[in-house]
Amino acid sequence: MTAPPHRYPVPAFDLFNVLFEQIYDPAMTVVLSFGGHVYEDVLKTATMRLIGSNPYIRSKFAVVDGQPVWEEIPEDEWERAFALLHSGEDDAPPPAVLPPAPDVRAGPQIRVTVYRGSGGDTVCVTCHHGFCDAKGLLTMAEDLCSAYRGVMQDPGCRPPSTGLYDRTTDRILSLYTDEECRLAIAEEEPFVDRWHFPAERFGYGIQKAAYRTLPEERLARMKAIGKEYGATVNDVLIAAFFLAFLAIRDDPADRGAPRGILTSADMRRLLPGNERLPPMNLSVAFELTLSVDFRATLPDILPEVTAFMKSKKDGRIGPGCIHFYEEIYAGGMEAVNAFFDGMIERYRTDGEKNPVFANLGVINPDDYLPMPGKDGTALSLERFNFIPCICWPYGFLVTAYTFRGALTLITAYEEGPYSTETVERFLEYMDGYLQV
Repeated sequence: MTAPPHRYPVPAFDLFNVLFEQIYDPAMTVVLSFGGHVYEDVLKTATMRLIGSNPYIRSKFAVVDGQPVWEEIPEDEWERAFALLHSGEDDAPPPAVLPPAPDVRAGPQIRVTVYRGSGGDTVCVTCHHGFCDAKGLLTMAEDLCSAYRGVMQDPGCRPPSTGLYDRTTDRILSLYTDEECRLAIAEEEPFVDRWHFPAERFGYGIQKAAYRTLPEERLARMKAIGKEYGATVNDVLIAAFFLAFLAIRDDPADRGAPRGILTSADMRRLLPGNERLPPMNLSVAFELTLSVDFRATLPDILPEVTAFMKSKKDGRIGPGCIHFYEEIYAGGMEAVNAFFDGMIERYRTDGEKNPVFANLGVINPDDYLPMPGKDGTALSLERFNFIPCICWPYGFLVTAYTFRGALTLITAYEEGPYSTETVERFLEYMDGYLQV
């Protein structure tokens, strides 16, 4: 008699991020472009051993007897997590094309795709948001590079096992007293979708990414603008993001009316010490609502954005968002499915949804280096990109990050629901507002 596979509970944040695939494609990818070629056999071995080191990575999402679980898959199914693709002279690697994503319901929860060009390899590490957030994916990419170095030095090297670990938000809630949690829940503003998106048609399309990389002097200018208003670079980016939406919609109904954007906070930053956590979902979302005149400029709205973000940093960020999802989760799959059915029906009837902005902060190239190459030298990391979740047809998710002093704005979309021209024009608007 065959023993049943090992199964582990799926916490609320995992479950909701799996099921959000009904309104966007939750694939995310770290793109590492090297000035030379990796040892593909070693990288594949490192991938397999990384999968073996984490019981959740080597699992698939399933609903068994009405309960969502992470269910371990047989080792002979791990092979689909790695692929080597040879690029022709005219082929561009990601983010010009989007790499294939893992199937959250098949597993494993990682896919490593190597795009081999004549001048070097582009290594893509992809996961589903249901498995972990952006920080979790960055951690997996770092762990993969570490495992590759380990196998290069010792063919028998294996990453240390994570064992079963706490994937819930309990460690975040433990930072607050019961009274602080109660107040945070009472103060939490409900998410209200208030504006339509510039979608040309509904349905799926061709998956693409568009981005702008601003040179180091532009980032210095943003810091100078922020200093005038006591704002962070993130505050400046959020303000420009908001104004770009007003500009691309050019809708009189938006003028002076409340409009919201969603942004996120990585709750790991609040945890004491420097513990490096394995991949999981530990980011919360919150909404910023502004009422802005049609001719508003960045200096007009930056003080309000800055004050709001400061209040979030100084307040009890986290418990309200966690409670919102945990309360629905407590009702079981029936309640969770009803939540998504209601949300999707609202989108179909009124088409309203709020956009999302996320800032990953500064990417340290040393987190992925050194990488020994086929020519016997350490490979240079020429470029870093992070491809965020792919949205259709309800809006843009724009992600920002800084690499070697240059700041990148990137969005992944489906051409069809949006034209490429619309997406590029949106980024031009955002770029323009950042040139104040």
